[in-house]
Amino acid sequence: MKSIILGAVIAALLHITPTVVLVKREDAVARLLPGAEQFTAREFHVSSADSRKLHDAVGWEPPDGMVTFYIGKHQDQVAGALLFMRVDCQHGPLELAVGFDLRGTIRGVEVTKATVEMKPWVLEALRAGLTEAYRGLATDQPPAGADKVKPRIGAMPGYMAELIDKGVMHAEAAYRMLYGRK
Repeated sequence: MKSIILGAVIAALLHITPTVVLVKREDAVARLLPGAEQFTAREFHVSSADSRKLHDAVGWEPPDGMVTFYIGKHQDQVAGALLFMRVDCQHGPLELAVGFDLRGTIRGVEVTKATVEMKPWVLEALRAGLTEAYRGLATDQPPAGADKVKPRIGAMPGYMAELIDKGVMHAEAAYRMLYGRK
């Protein structure tokens, strides 16, 4: 029995392919915080109460108990904030950069990392216009980019779109519950 379990664990670990960069972090920052020339990191150590609120709201908790927002400034004025959000699935991790403008609405979303296996699926979803569906979304509006692109893409790209929706939803909750209350 132990050998069967060990074999299953090894097979699962071997299934995940290496992670590749789709968009460099610095390029994502430049696109999501246009005009900003100064950057600071603002870390939130999430209390157990806040972690519970995040979990109750969107079924997610920061894995290491911390959320880091990157604040962009132009001439000492805040231009916006962004965070990098990781979403895990059986095919490996996805990383998103989610940028917020001064009103707290989503300025844009960039998929920065995926595994080699997921890359073609993610790219198909992105080519179908997935991230366009997030622009201007308020933090209390559920993301529905996957619903908009699924009729035009395959099943696995549709699944990737759902995961990206999930990451955007987690970022919205983090912004609303942590950063938005300053």
